[in-house]
Amino acid sequence: MSEIDFGHVPLVKVTRGDAVESVHYGALAVLNSRGEVLARAGSPEATAFLRSAAKPFQALPLLLSGAADHFGISRKELAIIISSHNGEKMHLDTVRSLLRRIGCGESDLQCGAHPPYYRPAAAALVRAGKSPSALHNNCSGKHAGMLALAKFWKAPLRSYLAPSHPVQKAILKILAGYTGAPESVILGGVDGCSAPTFALSLRQLALGFARLLDRRFGLPEEREAAGRAVAAMRSFPEMVGGTGRLDNALMRAVSHSFIAKIGAEGFYGMAYRDGVHGIGIALKIADGNGERARTTAAVELLVQLGLLAREKAVRLLRAQDLPGVRNVRGKTVGHVSPLFQVH
Repeated sequence: MSEIDFGHVPLVKVTRGDAVESVHYGALAVLNSRGEVLARAGSPEATAFLRSAAKPFQALPLLLSGAADHFGISRKELAIIISSHNGEKMHLDTVRSLLRRIGCGESDLQCGAHPPYYRPAAAALVRAGKSPSALHNNCSGKHAGMLALAKFWKAPLRSYLAPSHPVQKAILKILAGYTGAPESVILGGVDGCSAPTFALSLRQLALGFARLLDRRFGLPEEREAAGRAVAAMRSFPEMVGGTGRLDNALMRAVSHSFIAKIGAEGFYGMAYRDGVHGIGIALKIADGNGERARTTAAVELLVQLGLLAREKAVRLLRAQDLPGVRNVRGKTVGHVSPLFQVH
């Protein structure tokens, strides 16, 4: 049987002592809003699910419909709608505020429950003898946003996650418009939070992110909506991720109206503005490693693109407990480092 070519190349290596112990494969594409490939490693045609990196796009129907203004949703609340949050108190308080604002409750959320990503918050729940709730789910803000749109349209709340629901149909239409892919070719799936999720080529996904930041793409109302989503992420990066998270660290470190949004299974969507033009980035780690591999590749890519100074990159990686590989005694026994050069 011939080996299947997924378009992935070695992106990150892990050493132990003097030997390479592991290699993470993947692919990445950097495009401008005209669809021109500016840089790549591996094939831009490699397929990836957006997962939670879809959230900036999923928030746009809420803005375009007038629902966000109708409910008086704040910029901070918009950031939590786009987030994959840590489940810290600031995140829970903001989701609660949003639910109250739209006249919904925690019981309306259909995302399921998991412990907070932020370990001190998870430990506090255990000490208090409490179980995590849907509020702690990193996608609870997104689900509150979907409920807001359903309520504004007077659409059923109980079925807001169904692909046939008006909310999900509006999201699919938005994604098709930004990526340039017909709705019929967008591959579908079910995300960890039970919402629909979407897969396309890295080229198409990077184009979508580029157009989010482009000052000339779309109708005036679409540019305004995208601008509001980007402004929310930039103004409240701690809402998008949380303490110790790479998304907010990168958005604070990089200028150029830069945004970053992780997706599960090693996906990363990023974008920045060059003058009036948007530049989009789509990165996928083939084995789904969302910690050492994705972090190392994303930071290295930003250095190679001239968006991040090497010294600042070193500090960012240290904050993510990289590049060292440590044993259980805390001794450094290896390193994680990039293998690629974009071209």
